[in-house]
Amino acid sequence: MKIKWLGHSSFLITSNQGVRIITDPYRVSRDLKYNEIKELADIVTVSHEHLDHNNIAAIRGKPQVVRDTAKVEVKGIKFTGIATYHDESKGREHGANTVFCFNVDGIRVCHLGDLGHNLSDQEATEIGEVDVLLIPVGGSFTINADIATQIGNKLKPRIIIPMHYKNKWCNFSISGVDDFLNKKKNISNMDASEVELEKENFPIETQIIVLKPAL
Repeated sequence: MKIKWLGHSSFLITSNQGVRIITDPYRVSRDLKYNEIKELADIVTVSHEHLDHNNIAAIRGKPQVVRDTAKVEVKGIKFTGIATYHDESKGREHGANTVFCFNVDGIRVCHLGDLGHNLSDQEATEIGEVDVLLIPVGGSFTINADIATQIGNKLKPRIIIPMHYKNKWCNFSISGVDDFLNKKKNISNMDASEVELEKENFPIETQIIVLKPAL
């Protein structure tokens, strides 16, 4: 399986069989200056309906869109949506958010979308075992570095890839990735946007992989 960080909360995940999944495609704006997404995909997941996460029209091909919490199977890949919120007020500020978990090449991926609160024990149980955790860390509109750390400790994934943080392409009023990385071990700052993963080569202790945005 290959994971490419397109930017913001959008990843292109490609299976060994060539199935292409794009998560939360963004729309370019004054404050979100990644390049336009022009990737081809078979499947698109949308965690919520904000413009920086639901730009399905940008995706080439005729992808099947996975939304909400219904369990669905597309091209042999099973998706489970877990209902959460975009804030700590049960959605009263920013609305609902769907966490998506799915298996690719025997690797269980969990994309937290714009999760805005710590996970309850019940939500963590619904998510279950996680191999690769795609987690927002910037705060303000999502969980911050401290809560992201707590969630990482609770879910105990083998690999964590941070997303949705401030950088030269994202001018949102949020924090950068360094707050999340502070005092942590086993960090790989990659000079690349894509990483290839095989379950048999996973680290024993959780590894944090920081990717460069592809776009």
